[in-house]
Amino acid sequence: MQSWRRKSLWLAMSASWLLVLLGVFPLLRLAVPSRPRAGTSQGWPRWLDAELLQSFSQPAEFPEDGPQPPRAPAGGSCTWEACFDASKCRGGGLKVFVYPATGPVSETHRRILASIEGSRYHTFSAAEACLLLSPDTPAGQCTPVPLQWDGGRNHLVLGLHPAPCPRPFQLGQAMVAQARPTVDTFRAGFDVALPLLPEAHPLRGGAPGQLRQHSPHPGMALLALAEERGGWHTAGTNSSACPWDGRCEQDHGPKQTHPGATLPNATFCLIPGRSSDALHFLQALQAGCIPVLLSPRWELPFSEVIDWTKAAIVADERLSLQEMPLTRVLALRQQTQFLWDAYFSTVEKVIHTTLEIIQDRISGASAHPSLLWNSPPGALLALPTFSTSPSDFPFYHLQQGSRPLGKFSALIWVEAPGQLPMKLIQAMAGSQHCAQILVLWSSEKPPPPRLPETAVPLTVIDGPRKVSGRFFPYSAINTDAILSLDAHSSLSTSEVDFAFVVWQSFPERMVGFLTWNHFWDEARGSWGYTAERANEFSMVLTSAAFYHRYYHTLFTHSLPKALWTLADEAPTCVDVLMNFLVAAVTKLPPIKVPHATRHGETSPPLAPGGPGLRQEQQPAAQDCINQMVAGFGHMPLVSSRLRLDPVLFKDPVSMLRKKYRSLEKP
Repeated sequence: MQSWRRKSLWLAMSASWLLVLLGVFPLLRLAVPSRPRAGTSQGWPRWLDAELLQSFSQPAEFPEDGPQPPRAPAGGSCTWEACFDASKCRGGGLKVFVYPATGPVSETHRRILASIEGSRYHTFSAAEACLLLSPDTPAGQCTPVPLQWDGGRNHLVLGLHPAPCPRPFQLGQAMVAQARPTVDTFRAGFDVALPLLPEAHPLRGGAPGQLRQHSPHPGMALLALAEERGGWHTAGTNSSACPWDGRCEQDHGPKQTHPGATLPNATFCLIPGRSSDALHFLQALQAGCIPVLLSPRWELPFSEVIDWTKAAIVADERLSLQEMPLTRVLALRQQTQFLWDAYFSTVEKVIHTTLEIIQDRISGASAHPSLLWNSPPGALLALPTFSTSPSDFPFYHLQQGSRPLGKFSALIWVEAPGQLPMKLIQAMAGSQHCAQILVLWSSEKPPPPRLPETAVPLTVIDGPRKVSGRFFPYSAINTDAILSLDAHSSLSTSEVDFAFVVWQSFPERMVGFLTWNHFWDEARGSWGYTAERANEFSMVLTSAAFYHRYYHTLFTHSLPKALWTLADEAPTCVDVLMNFLVAAVTKLPPIKVPHATRHGETSPPLAPGGPGLRQEQQPAAQDCINQMVAGFGHMPLVSSRLRLDPVLFKDPVSMLRKKYRSLEKP
């Protein structure tokens, strides 16, 4: 009897376990997600759909993201190593050849060609190039198959605007630099994502960022919502007024429904993930409105090098924007202005950024670090031919908590009649901060066979006979600081010592003694500059000025040759050109330091527009400031009313207590 009971109990327990196992296995199959199949597209769910949010309580299939665009044909698996032959880039340098237009040249094609021809990468020889570029021509005609297509290898198909018609050729192994590429077709590390530019985007110069107040003020709208038809819809300071689904329940501000008429005036700009909203993204950057991207379906522009987490918010769920610290808001808004100015404000910057990214891929480990791409002045102005270490540039000392060390090199330019300025050399040699004296001999007369003995090394460099040769990156310069002089300069040792100490605190700026100022002449409708003593200045003369040696590299490799020619034709223009260059990079004015009256701040022989000089007395080649404004696309000079003096300068105390006594001697 007991045996039968034991058997019955054992059978019942076995049956129970069997039923449990049969019920659990199907549940496990439902609970454990299956591994995605290789090669299948995994679309992001649209978190803004109310039906999808309800599906968490009512199990259902996830909705699709809509029709998916086809992947790039015959090159969808391309990588940089597999589809680009970097060995064709001789010496690791990028050279770009642009296919000539076969039909009517569109304005877009003309702008692309002008941008590339103005870069250091351009070549007119297809055999010399390692990158062949085929711009899209959105002028009603499709781009024909390039002659040397070769399956697209080492080719770049570039389109600043959406193509009006399908290309008649397969992309193959060609890179694609395209505006607003979808995340499904974009090949990361191979293609380049471009911003969607308006048709009238300027070639160079460009409009500045519109941010005037970095932290939001009480009357400013908190949110601006991008509308599908192209305008902006602003809401009040209450974040609950505009949920993430885009339906604003309460409107506390004016509506902006006319597309492109005004930029958003708000702290945060809500941009849905539609492809048509890519232009809104660029508008938000210019306005200093922090882009809040709601599940974007397009790749962010230049995402390979730009850290967008420092300038935008990519959100898939509701965030409390009002609780964001003001310091974070300030940092994001400042970064939008930097990125707009550095990479997006002109067609030329967009093209040059694209080429710089490709050059970084070629260089590999020696490319720009992230800090150079994401900090002012940006990678376009931090040339890797000079260095790839941020500490070698003059722009990053403040971020790294450092200052330039070492001494300076005195670079004395000597032209006709070709005599060594012995008094100036002795004054430089007496400075405790002088490491070497370099005499740049640009005279037809040969230099003296014997040089005087000095306390520091004295070297004569055979320089070119052109005034622009003063700013070439000579290998003999082995210090960060350069004191630029000419044979007629007159400085004392104390003046030099104090100016160098000032420069160490501002290594990205020019520090000089003699100044000029630019002005706008309403009567003539043009720019002019003057050497008259005034309360403002915007330029320092390079005949007595400190600056970082990196500006010699930038002067040589970034400026168009047309500006060199202009400076060589009118010698005073080289001072204007160097000041233009430094101001365009730093967005800051130079610094003036005191000097003795013996220097004589007289009006320069070539000062277009200066007081007392009539326009008819000035040859056309001498009016260089307006030609340089045209070359840069804008006026970069910044005026200043600041002069830095020693602490006890001209104070009624004993001269024995003053460190730079000779500055006050007549």
